[in-house]
Amino acid sequence: MKHGFLKVAAATPLITVNGISANCKNIINQIKEASENGAKVVVFPELCLTGYTCGDLFLQSTTPDRAKKGLAEILNETKSVDILFAIGMPLKHEDKLYNVAAVCKGGKVLGFVPKSYLTNYAPYTEIRYFNTIQKTVEVEFYGNTVPMGTKLIFCAKDMEALRISCEICEDMWVASPPSAEHAQNGAIMILNLSANEETPGKSEARKLMAASNSARQLSAYIYADAGDGESTTDCVYSGNNMIFECGKCLAEAKPFENGIIYGVIDTQKLSQLRCRRNTFLAKNDEEYKRIYFDTEVIETPLEGILPSPFVPKDTEKLSKKCSSVFTMQAKGLEKRIKHIGIKTVTIGVSGGLDSTLAVLVAAKAFDNLGLDRKGIISVSMPCFGTSERTYNNSKRLADALGVTYREVNITEAVKQHFADIELEDGDRSVTYENAQARERTQVLMDIANKTGGIVIGTGDLSELALGFATYNGDQMSMYGVNASVPKTLMRSIVRWIADTWSGELSGVLFDIVDTPVSPELLPADEKGAISQKTEDIIGPYEVHDFAIYYTVKYGFGKEKILRMAKAAFGGKYEDGQLENWIKTFEKRFYQNQFKRSATPDGVKAESISLSPRNGWNMPSDAVIE
Repeated sequence: MKHGFLKVAAATPLITVNGISANCKNIINQIKEASENGAKVVVFPELCLTGYTCGDLFLQSTTPDRAKKGLAEILNETKSVDILFAIGMPLKHEDKLYNVAAVCKGGKVLGFVPKSYLTNYAPYTEIRYFNTIQKTVEVEFYGNTVPMGTKLIFCAKDMEALRISCEICEDMWVASPPSAEHAQNGAIMILNLSANEETPGKSEARKLMAASNSARQLSAYIYADAGDGESTTDCVYSGNNMIFECGKCLAEAKPFENGIIYGVIDTQKLSQLRCRRNTFLAKNDEEYKRIYFDTEVIETPLEGILPSPFVPKDTEKLSKKCSSVFTMQAKGLEKRIKHIGIKTVTIGVSGGLDSTLAVLVAAKAFDNLGLDRKGIISVSMPCFGTSERTYNNSKRLADALGVTYREVNITEAVKQHFADIELEDGDRSVTYENAQARERTQVLMDIANKTGGIVIGTGDLSELALGFATYNGDQMSMYGVNASVPKTLMRSIVRWIADTWSGELSGVLFDIVDTPVSPELLPADEKGAISQKTEDIIGPYEVHDFAIYYTVKYGFGKEKILRMAKAAFGGKYEDGQLENWIKTFEKRFYQNQFKRSATPDGVKAESISLSPRNGWNMPSDAVIE
């Protein structure tokens, strides 16, 4: 389970009601199939060894005996298979019958987990046959003593993050499900063995319930449902298997297609989330019993990792997210404008992505407040590196939005400053670049003072993370509307606005989206085009945003992030390139905390933030190890 990744499965075998011999063969085949496909945990439906719909056949003396022999056969046939499995079966103990999950591995039963909540409403009559149990007891199983109880946690030796508990069908639907208590007592993965009849709309309700439990419990939730082969005397069963991780559905079976679904769970991520969320209250119920098992350490192949974690793959979800983030940015600025009581804001416009979104946010805020857009003072400050494309786009943007446009050419002022500090001609060091950025900030601050407004910062989350901003230059403002928006999402938001709005504005926005990202602090080339492209210097922003997401949200290390990036980008980049870029990210992230420590106010519009007040708190002199 290298880096915490574990492949799991939910299986629905073809069963015959009361046909235990045939059921055993099908279950054995699916256990082996799941193992061959790399799964280390597989869950089967409730009472699948006999069939859930046996009715009064459960009370026949031979039924539990045959089920017990059937389980022994399964154990014998799978003892060399390195997989933990949970099978639903009836179990007789001291003259009482129990509906249990038999949790097994390596030819042994690790424990029996009985159902906590037995149903007694149509179409279910479980209370007619089965019993509940309050405390963990010892059960004899062919010469071995096996614990039976609802408070069992199955733990992998030497793999601290793999802790498994079970609940059965109806247990999930009650007001306070057993899985909630399991999770608070350490279980990271919940297995649900179910036999839930299919009716119109039931699959949606079932999915909502399982997702909710998984999200609230910060757990993985593997749900295996009864399917084809169960009696259709009164109901049908669809085999609606599902796998969730912290509320996200990783896999779902098609209805009425018996088979196996797979998902890769990141147990380390779940453990990290619990560690970070102080409202997830851990308990130490002494009645819980931990049962340890051996397993091989493997490197699970990674599946389904998105290369752009900030940008939803689904078009509709992306549109909703763009709308939501843009609205939050505007609302944050609205509040600040009303609080100060101003009617103007000043924004440095470059014709690039960041300043474009800032102006759009300001326009939205001014419209919502009923203020004249002429109060948005967009200032273009061309200098040595300004390209014709970005220069023209800054003017076109201002015209299309109807905001005030001002041009202050800073070339001579910067040259005078170079002379004052005795910077040699031809010097293209960081001093040459930063002097321009700081001159622009001075101009913006002074115009804001003169017009009675504030400077709106344009820097984004990606630049803050990488420290790709000039301290006391573009790093500084009175309010940063883009502070929590990563570059990859920013591009999507501007494109979404271009799709939403029409006319001249749409055209200029599409051109800005297609413009290479650049601070334009080095001279343009002979054709007047951008010569300094940020991604040529530090690597693609999509790689850095990937690293930002998993570093800040989950606290993953460089080795794990690199492995995930290789899987996510799928050969788009060479392994050596990815490794260099992620090393670059890590180095710059640690080196530039001092810039983030002085971050201006700015609304949190994403799931993560680097603000020292509500997002990321790190010493500026911490080291990489």
